[in-house]
Amino acid sequence: MQMLNRRTLLIGTAVVGAYASVRGPDAFAQAASGPFKLEPLPYAADKNEPHVDKMTMEIHHGKHHAAYVENLNKVAKDNTALAEKPLHEILANLKNVPDAIRTTVRNNGGGHANHTMFWQVMGGEGGEPSGAVAAAIKESFGGFDKLQSEFNAAGGRVFGSGWVFVTVDKSGKLALVPKPNQDTPIMDGQMVLFGNDVWEHAYYLKYQNRRPDYLKAWWNVVNWDEVNKRFAAAKEGKLTI
Repeated sequence: MQMLNRRTLLIGTAVVGAYASVRGPDAFAQAASGPFKLEPLPYAADKNEPHVDKMTMEIHHGKHHAAYVENLNKVAKDNTALAEKPLHEILANLKNVPDAIRTTVRNNGGGHANHTMFWQVMGGEGGEPSGAVAAAIKESFGGFDKLQSEFNAAGGRVFGSGWVFVTVDKSGKLALVPKPNQDTPIMDGQMVLFGNDVWEHAYYLKYQNRRPDYLKAWWNVVNWDEVNKRFAAAKEGKLTI
């Protein structure tokens, strides 16, 4: 218990320090100009309260996501070919990225893509899925309860930091795909329908070491209307990030 309390104190202190530095009218300004952009959150930072707290949302978007974008723009300055391609094409063809910057692009490009998706599929009211997505979940997983159970279990098994995704193909078939670090199924030629971030910075202020509680609570903020839009785009082969 002493070790856990010390860990909580250290992480909490670091996160609060980051929060202090992110406040102010220029909190979400782009730190480095370039082809990759940090878009504003599509809703107020407190929209996901009480399940995902405002402070976590502000730090997560304004510091962590912003850093991925800034790092991408730094390497793009000296790699014009990189700057001219859309992010999903870069991630799907990492073998074509120069060796010297491939790891940087993998980590930060993956982080940019994952978080761009993440903000889109949150800010909702949760509850049961609707529309075509509800039918696809039933067809692919046997029902929403089964998906939730398998998704939460997969997220809980991710060792260290990572993500748990639901992918979709053009036929509408869904699959559960966990990934380490900032890897994304886009790197394997797949389309991401939605996913949850299980890095500690996504939940530690509110849930500390209780990742299963965070995974369970997260379903209360899923925006099924946006997920249905992503599903329709995937069926048309137009879903990118």
